[in-house]
Amino acid sequence: MANISVRIDEKMKKEMEQMRQVNWSEIIREAIRTRLNQEKQKNLAKAVLINERIRKTAPIGYDSTDIIREWREIRS
Repeated sequence: MANISVRIDEKMKKEMEQMRQVNWSEIIREAIRTRLNQEKQKNLAKAVLINERIRKTAPIGYDSTDIIREWREIRS
């Protein structure tokens, strides 16, 4: 596992020392994990919104088969 450093004030440190039964490392890991998941969800939501904004719908009555045939003929 990698190590990181976190700075806290003296008062908080003393309060934490009074609660030795608490696994502070695990609490911090879980908080980081939660935040990472939240950020991933935000990024996913943002991507969906961008996709919806740029997505275009075909006009009524549009037939893509003509375009497909045209491109196939060009490639031949």
